[in-house]
Parts: sequence; structure tokens; C-alpha cells
Amino acid sequence: MLAKVTVKLKTGLLDAQGKVVKGALEGLGFKGISEVRIGKYIEIDLHGLAAPAAKAALERMCRQVLTNPVIETYHVEIESSAAKPIAGKSKKTARRRVLKASARRVKVRK
Repeated sequence: MLAKVTVKLKTGLLDAQGKVVKGALEGLGFKGISEVRIGKYIEIDLHGLAAPAAKAALERMCRQVLTNPVIETYHVEIESSAAKPIAGKSKKTARRRVLKASARRVKVRK
């Protein structure tokens, strides 16, 4: 089962990163942007848990590790099946491709 967690700053808190992105977008000529909020998106592949137990475990994960409950809110979605195979490949191969692509996008530039 695949869990999707979206984490955002609570409403009313200053999102400094969002403010910088908004300024950059406006500087590039994009019009009509009233606000930009930056958050996190997390996928967790769970095995061996029934839906109610998975939901309870995810709630604990969010409160204890994945979020700062003082300044962040979160939303959890649970899909009954894990990642679908890509072009007839196994689920394991599909996950590897996704992880490799993610790693390429996340590289830090100096």
C-alpha cells in the first residue's frame, strides 16, 4: 500500500521560501500570482498492514518525525496498491527508476 503525505506550513505563518519563489516568478514575467507556498511531498510504501493500522501508523509518523506540528499541517492519502510497473518491468525496477530520477533532480549545486 502506498501512502502519500503532503506537508505545508500552517496558514498565517510567513513562508519565506514561497515569497522568494513568488518574486522570482514575477521577475520572469509571470503575472497574476497572489501567493506561493512551499511544502513537502513524501511517499511511503507500506507492507503487511491493514488500512486502519496503516492510517494510525502514518499519523504517528507524521506527528513524531515527518512534520513539526507546531508550524506544519499534513494530509495523508493511502492507495491500496504500490507503484505500477513501467513498460512491463517489475515493481522493484519501477521504484529504482523513480528513485534514480529523484536523486538526479535533488543534486545540490555549488
